[in-house]
Amino acid sequence: MRATESIKAFGRAPWPQGPGLPPELGPDLRQDIQNRDKERPLFAEQTAPAGASSTEVSFGPFRLRPTQFLLLEGEKPVPLGSRALEVLMVLIERPGALVSKQELMARVWPNLFVEPANLTVHISALRRVLRDGCDGNRFIINIPGRGYSFVSPVRLSQNEN
Repeated sequence: MRATESIKAFGRAPWPQGPGLPPELGPDLRQDIQNRDKERPLFAEQTAPAGASSTEVSFGPFRLRPTQFLLLEGEKPVPLGSRALEVLMVLIERPGALVSKQELMARVWPNLFVEPANLTVHISALRRVLRDGCDGNRFIINIPGRGYSFVSPVRLSQNEN
């Protein structure tokens, strides 16, 4: 059956017509979906003039610069994918607190369906680059079936760009 035959047979196109979301979602649900990303507090997005200071988070030998989306060990950048870095930022927002798997997935992959195994892969990558568990360092712990917690002491400082 061709698309034009499908439209005649079922009375509408098999996909939404025009820009935006399908009208059958209703205005309230459409508004909620469109505004969901605006509510993400992931280190409040800031635009600062060149040369301005930004917040830097230090833990162990690492420094995280959220506004630059950069993780450093000493002065050397740590190779880490963007999703794993977002997972780290969500965990560091609430050090010592339990962050549920559902919250992590909703914050790192908003409006997307992903398998829970994706979170496990990125947590594993984080632990590998942080050398979590080596030399007595512990950064991320898992509470089975519930979520993860960032357990290392965190220091905030202002960084001159």
